[in-house]
Amino acid sequence: MTWLRDRWLDLIAAAGGSAPAGAVEGAAPAFGTADAAAAGDDLIARWSEPQRHYHTLTHLERMLHVVHEWADQADDPRAVALACWFHDAIYDPTSADNETASADLARSVLTALGVDPAEVVRLVLLTATHAVEPGDRNGALLADADLAILATDPVTYAAYATAVRAEYAHVPDDAFARGRAAVLRRLLALPQLFHVPPLHAEWEARARANLTAELGVLDGADPTP
Repeated sequence: MTWLRDRWLDLIAAAGGSAPAGAVEGAAPAFGTADAAAAGDDLIARWSEPQRHYHTLTHLERMLHVVHEWADQADDPRAVALACWFHDAIYDPTSADNETASADLARSVLTALGVDPAEVVRLVLLTATHAVEPGDRNGALLADADLAILATDPVTYAAYATAVRAEYAHVPDDAFARGRAAVLRRLLALPQLFHVPPLHAEWEARARANLTAELGVLDGADPTP
């Protein structure tokens, strides 16, 4: 938790500190360390909500570690790291608007802290589809970090799949199996799951093997064609 708080404060400090719109030129910034710390604590509290089983602080930490390790693959790694913090900051498994709501939160919080929110908001919205345009190095790194769990070892992947099922406990088994299988088929149909060249080389085959194995289990559990 201390590492996360420190990382957040470092990001906000490094992201610049132009005062929010409407501030008097030359005046002291309208925010301070206490404001940034409060915003970070609010985000940590959001990521710790009880309805989360996979979309937790552990997921956030994993993404931040990927972004840190491969920062040279992005044009603005700070914006990518901030997008990690916000991309699932609002998470309701019964809602289809989590990415939009999270992007709105990013815009509000970062503007209040004097940080230009434009690229972070764009990246948060990108996580709704993970559709990365050619040349979008920031989007590529964020999308790859978000999907990194797919390329973990089979035991870790199985724990991830179990956690996702727990988040959708309100959905009956047969309906969940159909919906989850559809998601896996869409992922497997993508020309590539990972876009950053070294991550694609290292993770692509392993991720496809995990997805295929889970799909086989779901197809066996759901008698509906």
